[in-house]
Amino acid sequence: MNAVGTAVNQAVQTVQQGGLLIYPTEAVYGLGGDYQQAAVVAQILHLKQRPIDQGLILVAGHIQQILPLILPETGDHLAIALNTWPGHTTWVFPASSQVPEGVKGPGNTVAVRLSKHPVVVDVCSQLGHAIISTSANKRGQKSPTTRSELAQQWFNDVTYFLDLPLGQSDKPSEIHVAGGGQKLR
Repeated sequence: MNAVGTAVNQAVQTVQQGGLLIYPTEAVYGLGGDYQQAAVVAQILHLKQRPIDQGLILVAGHIQQILPLILPETGDHLAIALNTWPGHTTWVFPASSQVPEGVKGPGNTVAVRLSKHPVVVDVCSQLGHAIISTSANKRGQKSPTTRSELAQQWFNDVTYFLDLPLGQSDKPSEIHVAGGGQKLR
């Protein structure tokens, strides 16, 4: 990690400049960046050893940051998701053309969450868009919960660690498929 701090504006600047960010979410630290920058998406997929067709979750601070990214099949599908947001539930929708490869999941889908974590809301509000939100762990390893564990895994790979408190949840967000509600996690 090149820098550790509590400055949200530094986290925003990191994302704007194409850097990788570790930040607190409701349950675990997230590894994120600007989903609109192909190099950032590729770097996260490489670091996480994640297949490109598996997709990445996007987290937002306001519903207007999600709506351009999804193509709900019916209004009811969106309404069900809205009943859980802001909150700790991720929904998989058909992806709009604004979602880049590497972020899209199987079957041209995108996983999105409208967070209520104040840090996530602040970062996304200042940016004006969603960010990538994948757990800050390498494939097959547990999610780090302390600064020393994070530094050990990500020391040379992440630009900024936004060292603020995690939320009160004890597990990562649930993931549901819009429409059928099938629980993926």
